[in-house]
Amino acid sequence: MNQSNLKKTYCFPAFFYFDADGISIEFPDLPGCLSCADTEEEAFRNAKEALGLHLYSMELDGDSIPAPTPVRDLRPEEGGVVSMIEVFMPTVRDRINRKAVKKTVTIPAWLNREAEAAGANFSLILQNGLKAYLGKGV
Repeated sequence: MNQSNLKKTYCFPAFFYFDADGISIEFPDLPGCLSCADTEEEAFRNAKEALGLHLYSMELDGDSIPAPTPVRDLRPEEGGVVSMIEVFMPTVRDRINRKAVKKTVTIPAWLNREAEAAGANFSLILQNGLKAYLGKGV
């Protein structure tokens, strides 16, 4: 994914539905982009997170991101409220790309013993080795 071609900010309308058991959120322009919450503050925070993750996934998959429907053209179901949700994508992309993932590796027992005896930081060594292998610098 070439990040230089990607938009920095997206702003999409969301429908907020207030029910006795909480608040549900949906983005009419982005099928499958849904969230829920117990409070209004949590609802806006969750809507922003859901929007960022959904758009990041679309970017990663090379999907076309639609233009947001103008608010004046939207008609939520009864009781629904329309609110615009804005997300700053560089922060979303950075958070996701820096997320640690666990990998299981297999090494010979003798190498494990010697590395542990030397106080080796396995994660750091693997990261540095992979960066060098990929030409990404250490």
